[in-house]
Amino acid sequence: MLHVWRAADRYRGGDAAAGVDTRHAFSFSGFYDPDNVGFGMLVACNEERLAPGAGFPEHPHRDVEIVTWVVEGELEHLDSTGRSARVRAGDVQRLGAGRGVRHVERNAGPGPLRFVQMWLVPGARGGGDASVPSGGEPEYEVVHGIADGTPFAVPRTDAVLHVRRLADGERTAVPDAAWVYVHVVRGTAHVGPASRQGGARGGEQLAAGDAARITDARDLEARGVDGPAELLMWEMHAEPSYG
Repeated sequence: MLHVWRAADRYRGGDAAAGVDTRHAFSFSGFYDPDNVGFGMLVACNEERLAPGAGFPEHPHRDVEIVTWVVEGELEHLDSTGRSARVRAGDVQRLGAGRGVRHVERNAGPGPLRFVQMWLVPGARGGGDASVPSGGEPEYEVVHGIADGTPFAVPRTDAVLHVRRLADGERTAVPDAAWVYVHVVRGTAHVGPASRQGGARGGEQLAAGDAARITDARDLEARGVDGPAELLMWEMHAEPSYG
């Protein structure tokens, strides 16, 4: 089953006066919809736009894996363990909150900053290597300039992020998994049955900011349409475990 959540349907948040514009894909902060609290292990997918100097003051997290993809600009990260970093376009940042961490995020560059931040609940229901207890020491890493198609496995979860940059007409396989989340960062992409299925038609066309939520994904592909496209694809084989 493939369900499309359009960019225009995202919940709007942030603080315009502070230079923060946030667009939520799931229930988050002051926005709550009991029918839209997560998908697979993913409980947040926020598109953030920060003006120069704007950001989020120090705040806490625990028992969540936070993965950030910078689209443009320069993100500064500071946390209570003493770690600091500058994260730029094409970099993947992961903050594993563990038993607890506090951090600050802000636009450290001279121009606008845009990034996609995704939260996953660690542990899994259904066993396997993802059945990891909550807690543990906070962890932090940045993969600079991640290569196209390189899978990024998120520790403490049963989730893998695939970054794909497609030329016009170029195709890529969508992972076969119980839950797949495809977010279009830029451009336009078509997600549907793989072309090897005798030319089968169907599927959906996604523009920038749109996302496809796919359950029991099998033999699907994504294709760039009318120019290059950049996609973030989550491959998830379990749901969260809450104790």
